[in-house]
Amino acid sequence: MTDKFNLSKEASRLVVLQRINLIEPFLKKIRKFFGRSLFTTFFTRYFLNPDKIGKNYYKAMNDEFNSIKHLFEPSDNSYLSIGAGMGGLELIINNNFKNIFFNFIEKNYVSKKVTYGWNEANTEGYHDFKLQESFLLNNGLDFSKFKIYDFDKDDLPVVKFDVVISLLSLDYHYNFNIYLKYLKKVCNNNTKVIFDTIRPDYFLTVFKNVKIISVEKHTVHKSKRIICNEFII
Repeated sequence: MTDKFNLSKEASRLVVLQRINLIEPFLKKIRKFFGRSLFTTFFTRYFLNPDKIGKNYYKAMNDEFNSIKHLFEPSDNSYLSIGAGMGGLELIINNNFKNIFFNFIEKNYVSKKVTYGWNEANTEGYHDFKLQESFLLNNGLDFSKFKIYDFDKDDLPVVKFDVVISLLSLDYHYNFNIYLKYLKKVCNNNTKVIFDTIRPDYFLTVFKNVKIISVEKHTVHKSKRIICNEFII
């Protein structure tokens, strides 16, 4: 049984830019001392251990899966992942459920200075489609089971999804309303929409059903993870 993801050096760099909490304390000190720009452009290229990052990333994604796996059903086979990063969570979902197809919506560039926090216009990007594709293939997800869409360039898929997941992305880093019109097209009344927010009460005006899954008390955002379904027209 594996306890890590296989990561190339470039892929491990991308994982760290997406999930800075995976790095070791001394690298966090370097980042704080030299600044985010130099950390992004230089230190992440030469001072990361792909094996350690692969283990840390697997553990983080396995913990994420265990916290929400009770929400999934065997009949859920069409997933939309918004801002999923490399797709580690989706790999673990795939290992636990059958006949699933994943649609990923991402941005395909790395900002020169990675800025974390709220970005109303959704302009920050820390991603590379080729690296994600290689990562998914190298960790057991067949090419026939996923497709990656560029938010800025592609026509996004318009089908009814069983599950929409956007952990630590939609309404955590940028406004949910950027996707509101689109999500209304691709959700039916039973579609499960799972994401993180600091304003769960607001979504009582958006969905008929809103349930808090968990509360994160140890981050700046103090966010709540919620599951919703059935848009209010």
